[in-house]
Amino acid sequence: MSVLELITVYFFVFLLSAIPLFEAYFVIPIAIIGGVSFLPTLLIGLAGNIFTVFLLIAFIDVIKRWREKKKGDQEEAAPSKKKQRAQKLWKRYGLPGLAMIGPLFVGSHLTAFMGLTLGGSKKKTFLWVVISITTWSILFAILAHFGIDILGLDDRPFIQRFFE
Repeated sequence: MSVLELITVYFFVFLLSAIPLFEAYFVIPIAIIGGVSFLPTLLIGLAGNIFTVFLLIAFIDVIKRWREKKKGDQEEAAPSKKKQRAQKLWKRYGLPGLAMIGPLFVGSHLTAFMGLTLGGSKKKTFLWVVISITTWSILFAILAHFGIDILGLDDRPFIQRFFE
C-alpha cells in the first residue's frame, strides 16, 4: 500500500472507532484481519474511541440540559431495559463493573453516559471507560492477530486488495 492509502485506511479506522456502537474493539480486529499493521491500528482505533468518549464526558452537562429541554414537561416513563440493566450492574459491581461489562452490550459511549447519570464522577468514569476500551480492544486485537477469526475470514488481507 502507498502512503496515501495507509493514511486513508488509518483515517477510516479512527473515524469508525469514534462512531458510537461501532467501537474500537470491533473496528481494530477487522482492520487487522484485513491486513493492516497491528500496533498503528490499535493505537489509532483506541484514540478515535477514547476521543469521542472524552468529548461526551466533557460536554455531559450540555447534553443533559439538551435532553431535559427536549423532554419538556413529559412524564418520566418507566426506565428502559438498558437503564435497568445498567442500574443492576451499578448496584452489584459499581462503576468498574459497569465500565468493564457495559461496552460489550451497549457501547462505550452509552456506558459512560449511564455511569455519569448513575452518580459516577467525570474523572473516574473516564478512567474506567478508557481502561475498558483499552482492555477489550487489546484482547480482540490479539485474538485477531493470532488467527482466532470469529468472522471466518481466515486472515485474508481484503483491505489491501481493495486498493489494488
